[in-house]
Amino acid sequence: MFTKTKKILAALSIAAMGAFCLAGCGNERAAQDEDTKTDTIVLRYSEIQVQDYPTTIAAKKFAELVNEGTQGRVIIDIYDNAKIATEDAVAKQVKYGTVDMTRVSLSALSDVTHELEVLQLPYLYRDGEHMWKVLDGDIGKEFLTKMDKDGIVGLAWNDGGARNFYNSKREIKSLEDVKGLKIRVQESPLMEDLVRALGAEPIPLPYGEVPEALKSGKIDGAENSWPSYESQGHYKYAKYYTLDGHSRIPEIMIISKRTLDRLSPTDQQVIRMCAAESAKYERELWAKRENDSKKKVVDAGTVVTEISDAEKAKFVQAVEPIYEKYAAGQMELVKRIRDVK
Repeated sequence: MFTKTKKILAALSIAAMGAFCLAGCGNERAAQDEDTKTDTIVLRYSEIQVQDYPTTIAAKKFAELVNEGTQGRVIIDIYDNAKIATEDAVAKQVKYGTVDMTRVSLSALSDVTHELEVLQLPYLYRDGEHMWKVLDGDIGKEFLTKMDKDGIVGLAWNDGGARNFYNSKREIKSLEDVKGLKIRVQESPLMEDLVRALGAEPIPLPYGEVPEALKSGKIDGAENSWPSYESQGHYKYAKYYTLDGHSRIPEIMIISKRTLDRLSPTDQQVIRMCAAESAKYERELWAKRENDSKKKVVDAGTVVTEISDAEKAKFVQAVEPIYEKYAAGQMELVKRIRDVK
């Protein structure tokens, strides 16, 4: 699965030895403390997706790397399929240290760290390549540190794909076709305002309730990526999938600051390096899963609709008030993001 695992672990071992030596050279007491931290620490990692989902697979690889990189000092137990809590709830639990780690969408995390909302603005990125240049560069690094004051440490960016609308009523070929649809959204004011700006009715619901809500008619549709649309069976009840690409919202691996502070400097570094490596792996898995999911739902009868450039411009114009509301005072940052080439 991971062809570079041995090289990664070798790098981790070298890094760990370096950190240990620095601690010893800088302060004899620090070195003694390092020596005494030999007890096994077990961390709980919450993942809302199912076992074969890219983020879950990558989380398990992360746990393996950490276990080997720390020589068993840190064990990470993965709880998939929302066994611990919903995405919105678990972000707050990580803040207070009742859950150690998770991978969440920025929509769920923005209630904790409001500065992240700017990265969710609709039509912010030109395409996926543009987004990764932003997140893997200085801007992305700046955002990973913005959560520290909220008791959360950002570790790495995962791919969440482009989010598109899907519904059970009709094809969406124009802005007019969106009007009146009841669309499920995460419990995020920004996402609610986005749906409302396009003329639809936002219905906040936990992710796990979407299939039944589609089946019962409580909602007409939702918005998400190809893998999410496929993995939870949403395509069975909402066959019209529209490639509007309103959001490219990355996902982020986070750890409670309280948890990270419990670890030695050496093991903290191992955690950070393993997170970065598992994020690269997740992106590879995501690209493949996206193609596989698309093929599966299309073969099952999903109707895929692309929006013309002229109509897309109307969507962009309709959401301008969202920038005025959520990017007030941050338009310079928006410009920095858009200027990344």
